[in-house]
Amino acid sequence: MRPDTPAEHIAEAERLIRTATRYPEDQEPLLLQAAAHLELADARDRASSLYDQLLSASPANPHLIKALQAANLWEYGHEAEARALINGIRAAAPKDPAPWEVIAEALEAHDELEASHDCFTEAATLLIADDAPLTPPTTALLTGRHRVRRLLALPHDDWDMVADTRHIGPIPLDELHDPKRIWALGSDDPAELRAEIARLRAELGDRRAALSRPFPVAILHWPARELAELLTSYPTLAVEYPSHEAHLTQVESSLRTLAASGTTNLGIVTGSVPSYEAFAASEKTSPASPSLLAEYATTLAARGKATPWPPTPTTPCWCTSGKPYAECHGEAFGAKDR
Repeated sequence: MRPDTPAEHIAEAERLIRTATRYPEDQEPLLLQAAAHLELADARDRASSLYDQLLSASPANPHLIKALQAANLWEYGHEAEARALINGIRAAAPKDPAPWEVIAEALEAHDELEASHDCFTEAATLLIADDAPLTPPTTALLTGRHRVRRLLALPHDDWDMVADTRHIGPIPLDELHDPKRIWALGSDDPAELRAEIARLRAELGDRRAALSRPFPVAILHWPARELAELLTSYPTLAVEYPSHEAHLTQVESSLRTLAASGTTNLGIVTGSVPSYEAFAASEKTSPASPSLLAEYATTLAARGKATPWPPTPTTPCWCTSGKPYAECHGEAFGAKDR
């Protein structure tokens, strides 16, 4: 169940913080998630402390953390600090779309529409090349810019046209971003209200898609040594893993079945016994419980530990045999070397 109340968001943040202490190599994504939950719980001072902690530790993406920190600070009354961080990010001109989108939306949220428009435009000019395909993050920049331009009553330009073309929702982008929509909320006409609810739902779906950070549908793989240690410590799991060879076959079979059903973004996560035991402790569940295995795989994937599947034919096979995938598990299923 997803956290919903402030107390649930606090509890989830504290769980993520505990997990980050066990896995320092994953501290940055875990603490960023924790900070997001703290913001949702309106514990913005605690979220700010987490951002400060991350920034003091030479993070991989300091500009994104500074952008999130700026947005958070502004929400609880530290406007001057927020503006200083935003100005610093704009001066640094990062090549990642994410911090640009965060600071532009922070400016927009506080009615700094001209500054928000300038920020979106700077980012698009810097990151969108004429001969390069748009990515979801750069498309999100153009969508945000389109929205702000509608609020400013500016005429469509070429990038607005691109944003319109890339938009795939049921409600046209011009209609979603029409400032006059807000007037419909005060209408006594049920038909107008229903239409506005439909528009808002469509926009919410777009925002969720833009802000989400999807991770693969992941299958858990145990190297031979780790599986042997796992079964020695927790023999009840032998029902799930009758042998290492059967386990490898099942991993490939499960992935092929998912792919055949139309599931995309598939991946493989590699387990280790210490990591699994730490996860079980964080969930207050016995490592001997077979139901914990799928949760462990999902958590590893959410922490960015998944390797995309399938590999290219010449890439070493995921099973660590050392053979190219095409000569190992990439062969026609059932014809692999047994």
